[in-house]
Amino acid sequence: MDIISRFFAMCGDGLMAAASMPLGLPAALFLAGLAGSLVHCVGMCGPFVLGQVMASVDQQPGDRSYGEWHRLAGALLVPYHLGRFTTYTALGAVAGGATAVFASLEVFGLLSAVLLVAAAALLAAQAFGLVMNAASPATNLVARLAGPLSASRSAGARYGLGVVLGFLPCGLLYAALAAAAGTGSVLSGATAMACFALGTVPALVAVGWGGLIMRRHLRTVAKWVSPPLLAGNALVMLALASQRL
Repeated sequence: MDIISRFFAMCGDGLMAAASMPLGLPAALFLAGLAGSLVHCVGMCGPFVLGQVMASVDQQPGDRSYGEWHRLAGALLVPYHLGRFTTYTALGAVAGGATAVFASLEVFGLLSAVLLVAAAALLAAQAFGLVMNAASPATNLVARLAGPLSASRSAGARYGLGVVLGFLPCGLLYAALAAAAGTGSVLSGATAMACFALGTVPALVAVGWGGLIMRRHLRTVAKWVSPPLLAGNALVMLALASQRL
C-alpha cells in the first residue's frame, strides 16, 4: 500500500509540475489533438483529405517517378491545413477574449477552473468513447459548404475547405475551446488552439499518403493509443484547474 501511495503521489507531483509550466496547456492541447485526431479527425475529415488527394493525382505518361513525387507532395495538403490552422487559432482567440473581460475580477479563478474541468470531462468522455459526434444542422451545413471545395485543385479552394472544416463540431473541439477559454487571454487562447491544430495534422497527412489502408490502420491503432493519452490530458486539465482555485 505504501508503494502504491508513493506512486500516486509521484504522478500527482508530475501533473502539477507539467501544469505549472508556461507551455503546459499548449503542450496538453497539442497531445490532445494528436491523440484525438487518430479517432475523430481521421473519421470525420479523412474523406475530404482523400478527395483532395485524388483530385491532385496528375500522372504524366512515362514518368512514374514524377507522378509518385507529385502525389506525395500533394498529399501534404498545405493550404488545407493552413485553413484549419486559421479557424482553430481564430476560435481560440475568440474563446480567450470572451473570458478576458473577467480576468481582473476575483471570480475569474473559479470561472477558469470550471472551464478547465469541463475540458477535462470532455477529454475523459472522448477517451472512454462516451461522446458521439451525431449529425446536426451545423454538421450538415459545414458538410454542404465543404463538398464543392474538396474536389478542387486550387490552393485557394483548399484553404477555404480547411477554414470551413475547422468549424465542424465535435467533442474534441469543444474540449479544446473550453480549455482555451479558461486562459482568459486572446493571445493565450489563440496559442493553445494553434497547438491543438498542429497536433491534428500528422494523422491527416498519413491518411493523405496512405489512403484508405492507412485510415483503417490508424483507427485500429487509435483504440490502444488514444484513450490513455486523452485520459492523461484530462488529468493535466484538472491539475491546471486546481491551480486556478
